[in-house]
Amino acid sequence: MLAIRFRKSAPEGGRAVLPLVAGAPLPEGWAASTAAAGFRAGEGEVLDLAPGPLLVGLGTPARLLDWEKAGVAAALALKGVEAVIEARGLGAAEAAAMAAGLALGAWRFEVYRKTPAEEAPPRAATLLVDDPAAARAAWREVEAAVKGCLAARGWVSEPANVLTTRDFVRRLRGLARHGIEVEVWGRKRLAREGYGALLAVGQGSASPPRLVTLRWKGRLEAPPVAFVGKGIVFDTGGLSIKGAQGMEAMRADMAGAAACAGAMLALARRNSPCPAVAVLAIAENATGAASYRPGDVLRTGSGRTVEVIDTDAEGRLVLADALHHAVSRLAPKAVVDLATLTGAIVTALGHHRAGLFGNDGALAAALAAAGEATGECLWPMPIGERHREDLRSDIADLRQCQAGRFLPDASHAAAFLEHFVGEVPWAHLDIAGVDTQDEAHALGPAGATGFGVRLLDRWVAMHHEEEDHHPVAGAKA
Repeated sequence: MLAIRFRKSAPEGGRAVLPLVAGAPLPEGWAASTAAAGFRAGEGEVLDLAPGPLLVGLGTPARLLDWEKAGVAAALALKGVEAVIEARGLGAAEAAAMAAGLALGAWRFEVYRKTPAEEAPPRAATLLVDDPAAARAAWREVEAAVKGCLAARGWVSEPANVLTTRDFVRRLRGLARHGIEVEVWGRKRLAREGYGALLAVGQGSASPPRLVTLRWKGRLEAPPVAFVGKGIVFDTGGLSIKGAQGMEAMRADMAGAAACAGAMLALARRNSPCPAVAVLAIAENATGAASYRPGDVLRTGSGRTVEVIDTDAEGRLVLADALHHAVSRLAPKAVVDLATLTGAIVTALGHHRAGLFGNDGALAAALAAAGEATGECLWPMPIGERHREDLRSDIADLRQCQAGRFLPDASHAAAFLEHFVGEVPWAHLDIAGVDTQDEAHALGPAGATGFGVRLLDRWVAMHHEEEDHHPVAGAKA
């Protein structure tokens, strides 16, 4: 991660960065150049006055997120230098938010490059502040979520020949050094417990399926919040095989599990008092002689049977067993699952927001507010009675999906998952379309986004870190 420092005075060298609010006086000596360029300090506007300062527009900042976005814009514009950001006059929280943006914007995945990319990001950033101690304290409050987000980006970026199910589990075991308990179920335990959906999805691969449970004890005497993540390390579509175009992007089909693990890391790094668990369903959906088939009937861990219609709708199957595991064994007060689940949600919402489904209005509202605060935005989507009726099966308890074109598959998927959560407050975030971005965006460069990590961390911080005697947001009375 980008090295962040807070100082009162500028170090020698480095490139000056001046964040400017719309309507504020232009920097002395640069007014003519700035005016000639038409710079108005609008949100996300950047003007490079090399060898002079880099000007970054804030518009009219109303939230800490606006300062984060300015930091991202600066990091994306600067190449291979140390940034020196003029943050004197800002509060500690605003300076820390800008530092967070700089770290998010400077992230790159270059593990497999022999030589670094030509347009390298900044090497370090020094923020000039009035009170370095206060700024450092504020930075510690947000640094954990940034590191969790960047960890998730790294996992999602790994190619599937490296990040196999075994390797993903190995990396997750490394979270133990942060005080997170890690429990792993292999094929034998999954078979013994009857988790037939997760086993079926993974049975066509030489890389075996796993169910990983992460636990953060926290300090409060309260039931945990639960995160549930889809961890398909690669998705060929199985026997209902995908087309070749774009299949390489399916290495990111474990972004939901990565986000859940990154959120757990964030909670641990900032020593959150909230007890939390994450259940990650990890498998590879491959093609082979042992692959499961359309028409198969699977018995899930809940005892419900599922008629398979399309082996490329594997995510809802592995989540069925993971959700059942979370609800039946971990007694959570609320469950949030994240999954790159359907192309239908991308058709509906594009690459701007994730779909938000669920059974509890207070939980949905709390998650939506956390998403707006972190820039990981959600949009409410329906689960209607017709969606439930569409999943009726002639030979099993329910169908996995419907076959055909122009179907509300995102709602069908959510209606399917609803069967496995019972009465526990539950939300489903379909993050297909926001797990990666093809171009640089307001919160980082092109590539993996780590979407969901900071949202979950903020939701916990906002609603689950104080002992109280009334129902918390997201818990049914």
